[in-house]
Formats: sequence, structure tokens, C-alpha cells
Amino acid sequence: MSRSARSAFLLAGLLASAGVAHFASPKQFDATVPEFLPGSPRTWTKASGVAELALAAGLALPATRKASARAAAVFFAGVFPANVKMAYDWRDRSPKAQAIAYGRLPLQIPLVLWARGIGRADS
Repeated sequence: MSRSARSAFLLAGLLASAGVAHFASPKQFDATVPEFLPGSPRTWTKASGVAELALAAGLALPATRKASARAAAVFFAGVFPANVKMAYDWRDRSPKAQAIAYGRLPLQIPLVLWARGIGRADS
């Protein structure tokens, strides 16, 4: 298996795990949904879980990997406002919780770059 394929499977595993978590423990994700989004937070939690599962499946299949990788990069950028909301909401929590919340903010950059790299490697 090529390095590119391994990378795609690793990212697919990360997305699949996150997607399942959105359904297994939705309350924690509901809390991160920005208020400016229309509809209920649970709807957004479920929709993002479905998106993560679909992206994971797309990354696992060579025929859809390139498009799914590019979509994953857009998805990772798109969920950034949820991470900002989480960091803001957790500003008065313990230092450990704050470190987790603030640590998620720059983590989006390597996720976007990872997905873009998979999309380019499959070109």
C-alpha cells in the first residue's frame, strides 16, 4: 500500500471516529454549534456526523479519494467556528479544559493541509 493510501485511510479513520462520536455523544457537539446557524444544534450535530462518515467512506475508496479529500479540507475549515465557540465558552473552565479548547484551534490547519495533500497526491 502506498504512503498516500495509508494517509487517506488514517484520515478516514479519524473522520469515521469523529462521525460516530457525533451520534454516540451528541450533547458535547451540540454545545459547540454557533448560535448564528439556523435550526437546532442537534440537527447540525447529526449533519456534521453524517458528513464525517461520508467523507471517511469517500477517502477509503480510490475512485472518490481525490474529491473526498478536497471536500474534507473544506469541511475542516468550515467547522472552525465551532472550535472558536468552544474555546470562548470554555474560557472560565480549568486550565486543562482551556488547553484542550485552545489547542483545537490551530489543529484545524494541519487537518486542512493533510486533506489537501491527499487530494493532490491522488492527482
